[in-house]
Amino acid sequence: MTTIAESSKISPARWVQNVDVTTIGPDISSLIERLHFDLPEGMIWLDESRVTLMHVEWLVQLRSELVALLGYHQTRALFTRLGYNAGCRDARASIARNPSQSWEEMVLTGGQMHMLHGSVSASVGNIDVDETKRHCEFEFIWKNSIERIAEEERRYHSSETGCWMEIGYASGFLTTCFGAPVLARELFCCSGGHDHCRGIARFVDQWGDDKEDLIYFTALQVNADGTLVQPVTATMAVEKSDDRHVLGDGTTMIGRSTAFNDVLHKVNQVADTRATVLLLGESGVGKSVFAAQIHDRSLRSDKPFVEINCAAIPESLIEAELFGVEKGAFTGAAVSRAGRFEEALGGSIFLDEVATLSLSAQGKLLRILQNQKFERLGSNKTLQADVRVIAATNEDLEVAVREGRFRSDLFYRLNVFPIHVPSLRNRKDDLPVLVDHFIRLFSERHGREVGGISTRAYRLLLAHKWPGNIRELENMIERAVILCHKGETLDVAHFPGQELAEATKGLLRLDHGGHLAQLNQGSPDLPADMLEVIGAGKAISLADLERAAIEAALEATGHNVAQAAKRLGVTRAQIDYRLKKWQS
Repeated sequence: MTTIAESSKISPARWVQNVDVTTIGPDISSLIERLHFDLPEGMIWLDESRVTLMHVEWLVQLRSELVALLGYHQTRALFTRLGYNAGCRDARASIARNPSQSWEEMVLTGGQMHMLHGSVSASVGNIDVDETKRHCEFEFIWKNSIERIAEEERRYHSSETGCWMEIGYASGFLTTCFGAPVLARELFCCSGGHDHCRGIARFVDQWGDDKEDLIYFTALQVNADGTLVQPVTATMAVEKSDDRHVLGDGTTMIGRSTAFNDVLHKVNQVADTRATVLLLGESGVGKSVFAAQIHDRSLRSDKPFVEINCAAIPESLIEAELFGVEKGAFTGAAVSRAGRFEEALGGSIFLDEVATLSLSAQGKLLRILQNQKFERLGSNKTLQADVRVIAATNEDLEVAVREGRFRSDLFYRLNVFPIHVPSLRNRKDDLPVLVDHFIRLFSERHGREVGGISTRAYRLLLAHKWPGNIRELENMIERAVILCHKGETLDVAHFPGQELAEATKGLLRLDHGGHLAQLNQGSPDLPADMLEVIGAGKAISLADLERAAIEAALEATGHNVAQAAKRLGVTRAQIDYRLKKWQS
């Protein structure tokens, strides 16, 4: 991963005044826009990460009870590591969003992110950085920290330094920025009677006496009397969760939601058995990928995995395709040919859209499931079928049985171990990792080097109901990547369609006053002076408004066309076209 130290030139600098991160540095309004609320789904999102609201009293009670249960050292280490990993995640997201930002912008963004979490009110004091000499010193001030030490907690320890998560967060954020361990240390805390908290962050090798602090960034061993077991190996490693499961054929399964993990658990539970599996779910949810996962984790993984879409083969040819055909069995059968079951001998066969099989083919499939025997079309020679059957359908087979379109005895044979794969709208937690995966996949495939996705565009994807599920998402991301210029960020203009725009009406965001407001992608707030011009009935055309908006965006971004296009929610090509038109 690129760090700020790698992506920007760091020169010696010193700030001697206190810096209010809400007024100095990156525009905090753009950060606020990254927080949005999906109340119908009961979800709150910060960029691509799901977040939650909690009472501060809950955190105070949790700390008190953990200190009583685990002891001071274990509890402090746990909270420090939680804060550290949160800081690492936020820094990675910030770098991915804007890899060319300066270290000053990065530090201020970290303070803003910290405030957006509702943890503290942050300001920066003296900053002295010379990365070429491996020297940095950040002095920070925190007010209104949520980590106050309750009186109940004081019975178990006498420490006056209580901002454990905040110290971990600052250390993790700066460590990720610079690509080298940075340790933050709290000098004094409001829990000790001060009106604010103050701390300093330095490269670890600058401290000299860092071991006492570094032990809290690792899991600790504690004696029965509560003292630490020595020696302790102190590291500042970043714990990363892997949401990708790569199969033997290179196929990637991606997910982290509860619904996804429930399916994955069932897949792993049945994979090493001989049981027939029936995968149920809407079209496009990824049933074929889960079928491949079952085979990949089975004892047959070194044998063939044959996949066939029953709906794609004409009814008159489906039996020959599945079971093979003898020479002369019908007009045009000039040679004998093995079927898919023979190809899959010893392995697994995946029958997608199994509900479309003819009643005759269903009868032969039933025989295979009952005694592992079948005959080629036009032959009376019985063949063995040591094949595991994995079937899938987006139909309700019980309804098909009642309507006489599907054999009841075959249904019971297939329904030995049913697994329902949920739709994408029921596993919204998987959307961020799927979007990230498809952007990287299609950027590489089409040579676009897309620089991520904007907050506004992501909100469109988050609010959409996805009737076509993962297949629809995959196609939409690929089309957007193709429309994107090299190095450009995916934005609203790359995702055309009224259906997407309408979906955002179910989302809420924070306005500049800190209140929840309805999203309105199609009608952004206009400046007061522009409203006055329009309201006064003065002659002004849409073309004039468009030109004024583009010129204002170019002026605000230093005539960076890509950034101007991002601010206006259009593509770079659209602005280039208009600039050339105006010059002609």
